[in-house]
Amino acid sequence: MEDVKDQITKALEHFKQQRDELHVQLHLAKADAKDEWARLESQWEEIKPKLEAAREEVGKTAESVGTALGLAIDELKKGYERLRSRL
Repeated sequence: MEDVKDQITKALEHFKQQRDELHVQLHLAKADAKDEWARLESQWEEIKPKLEAAREEVGKTAESVGTALGLAIDELKKGYERLRSRL
C-alpha cells in the first residue's frame, strides 16, 4: 500500500514540475511569438505596397521585379510558418 502511495506522490511531483516548466516555456514562447509577429508585420508593411505595385505592372516588368519580390515573399512565408509552428 505504501508503494502505491509513494508512486502517486512521485507522479504528482513529476507532473507539478512538468506543469511549472511548461508554464514558463509558454510564457517565453508568447514573448518570442510577439517579437516574431512584430518582425513579420514590419516585413509585411514593406512588401505589401511592392506586391500591389507588381500586380499593377504585371506583364511590363514582371521578370525583373519577380525575382527580388519572390525572395521577399518566400522569407515572409517562412516567417509565418515558423510562427505557426511555435503556437
